Amino acid sequence: MRLDISFDGLTLKNPLMPASGPLVGDLEKLNFIRDEGVGAVVTKTISSKAAVVPRPCIYGDRYFVMNSELWSEHSKEVWLEDILPNYRKEDAPLIISAGYTKEDMALLIPLLDPYADAFEISTHYVGKDLSVIRETVRTIRAHTTKPIYMKVSPHMDDPVAFARAVREAGASGIAAINSLGPTMKIDLASREIIYGGESGFVWTSGPAIKNLALATVYKIKQAMPDFTVIGVGGVSSAEDVIEFLLAGASGVQMLSAALLRGKDLYSKIIKDLPEALEKHGFSSIEDVTRAGLTKTISYEPVVPSVDTQLCTQCMLCVKICPYFAIRFENQILFDQEKCFGCHLCISKCPVKAIYVESN
Repeated sequence: MRLDISFDGLTLKNPLMPASGPLVGDLEKLNFIRDEGVGAVVTKTISSKAAVVPRPCIYGDRYFVMNSELWSEHSKEVWLEDILPNYRKEDAPLIISAGYTKEDMALLIPLLDPYADAFEISTHYVGKDLSVIRETVRTIRAHTTKPIYMKVSPHMDDPVAFARAVREAGASGIAAINSLGPTMKIDLASREIIYGGESGFVWTSGPAIKNLALATVYKIKQAMPDFTVIGVGGVSSAEDVIEFLLAGASGVQMLSAALLRGKDLYSKIIKDLPEALEKHGFSSIEDVTRAGLTKTISYEPVVPSVDTQLCTQCMLCVKICPYFAIRFENQILFDQEKCFGCHLCISKCPVKAIYVESN
């Protein structure tokens, strides 16, 4: 089973990378992530000044992470004199994340270029003005011939307009998406905002933002099929990797799920990929990227059926049906007249006993 993929002159042995953040913030972490077997390694965002980080700074829930960690807490000198010169790339390209302003880029890119196979540029703190972002990309391109991936934040009103603007200015592609925010965490007992800096705001990432990330990747790729998109936001399994590739991504990044489930999740996903590909009818990663997605639209309701052998009579479907179309009379029954065909019950049934008859 071939897991390799190539784009923009980069060859990755598999499509999984870390996203920029706390797990790629120093030499030990970069080495660990590389040794997990990822296709490429992405650094924490390096800026012209080291970040001063409020503590505590990372909150983990079941499906999301809140983080107020900012960019790298290490200065550019630490990166240039210690971390990057001592990092062994081996067979995984190194994508250096840098930020944020045009002035930062003019300073940083010439210094970082000898170590980078590509650049990822965060625009989290730059704002929404596309003319400013264009100038930032032009400045970067003036100092490197390497691939440049601009990371789009969810607060951008039009991600396609963002992608067109950065391509026009010289970018090679997009990383979509950055963390969602601003968000906040309240401790009800103490009535305190317990994460974040002076503003009290944090940024949310992890499985909870996956569907937004998928939609952004798909929207950009549909409008610009010849532009590279790297999917990031919510990846936590081999199946998630495949979904992002089907939506149009050439590679995927993951970080928050590893904070929630363990740092060995990278190697687990890579190990699971061949079986997941085979299960879904693919023979390689490139086979997935060529497959694309289809969509059948119907406006007529289809009433579900129930497998009485699987049904545990938990009554969840009865409780949640927004159309009052499900009742229990010794077994689960659907009211043909009331059922709207929304299929909420199918998605929520814990034992997958509710289904639609295939044609």
